[in-house]
Amino acid sequence: MKGEESVESFLWFEEESLGQARKFAVSESLFRGKSEFQQVEIIQTVACGRMLLLDGLVMCSERDEFVYHEMISHVPLFTHPDPKSVLIIGGGDGGTAREVLRHKSVQHCTMVEIDGLVIEACRQHLQQTACALDDPRLNLIVGDGVAFVANSQETFDVIIVDSTDPVGMAAPLFGESFYQNVNRILSSDGIVVAQAESPYFHPEQQKAVLSRMANIFARVHLYNYYNLTYPGNTWGFAFATKGLCPIQNLDLRRVEQSGLEMQYYTTAMHRAAFALPAFQQRALAECLSPLTL
Repeated sequence: MKGEESVESFLWFEEESLGQARKFAVSESLFRGKSEFQQVEIIQTVACGRMLLLDGLVMCSERDEFVYHEMISHVPLFTHPDPKSVLIIGGGDGGTAREVLRHKSVQHCTMVEIDGLVIEACRQHLQQTACALDDPRLNLIVGDGVAFVANSQETFDVIIVDSTDPVGMAAPLFGESFYQNVNRILSSDGIVVAQAESPYFHPEQQKAVLSRMANIFARVHLYNYYNLTYPGNTWGFAFATKGLCPIQNLDLRRVEQSGLEMQYYTTAMHRAAFALPAFQQRALAECLSPLTL
């Protein structure tokens, strides 16, 4: 097949996780460094462009990062009637901040990323995602997101938890005390969205985080998205609110009037993402709020 011969001379990066492996042909190593938290790498791949790795695991690639960043951002922002203040926990590559700041209603966005090395590496070598990190509406803080949420006296309309998997330094971002503090600093019609793993490989983790949210928030849902570079390709976001419904409160006219040109997100995709497959519905039934699609 065309292209097979062209990759024979390249080195290969192999990600081994969850009892399987994925391989990417690599033409160049662009950045490699170690912070006090993790190993940070950016590589140039043949199939997926530049790719960010943390501790040897793929975080995002130029080929498909728009899927994750559009869905984690626009689903809550188009559900909320007038999102003016947004908090991002994590998101050091800058892609979520980029999408949030495309919304004209957003007056202020605070982003709290624990690892400054991720920010600097992406600023230098992953400008596609990091292009909005110098936006004057962005208050960029290098620090502990858990501590920030615990101590903040600000109120936010939307909080986005753009984290890695729930191990090591990211584990507290999946705990009940963290979401109790999130609830405290959310506005009366506030929304929180969080990275929620894979329905194939992490069903118990999905159930655990949604159960914790259900103890705190009036409404709890989960929606799926599909990309190239994560194991199994299907992953989810947890969605919790003080009352807003992600389907009934989706403002179709505001989406149309926004003029935003997306690569993945549409209002149809927004609605369809909450239509879970049968096995996922059964696994999460006791955690999820009723939803009319």
